[in-house]
Amino acid sequence: MKAWICVPLIALALAGCAGKSAYRESCGTQLDAAWRELDLAKAEGFAGTVSYSKALSLLTGAKTQQQFEAYEGCTNKAEKARFYIRESRAGR
Repeated sequence: MKAWICVPLIALALAGCAGKSAYRESCGTQLDAAWRELDLAKAEGFAGTVSYSKALSLLTGAKTQQQFEAYEGCTNKAEKARFYIRESRAGR
């Protein structure tokens, strides 16, 4: 009888773990690309722009979400940060 209760619980737990990894790779890839782009923007002299500051703030938040395994939010923040980095390099 206990086996009939334990098996579905184990299956449910494993399904929950599998769902968390859906955005894991995307989060890491977006963060790496954004940090590289941010370094380039800084080297090109755009570190003082408002867009650069917004991007840096978003990347900090994305990294925090990555640490807490909130991968979807991490991916969204990293994508927004990359937008602001492009805006920074365009002088906006």
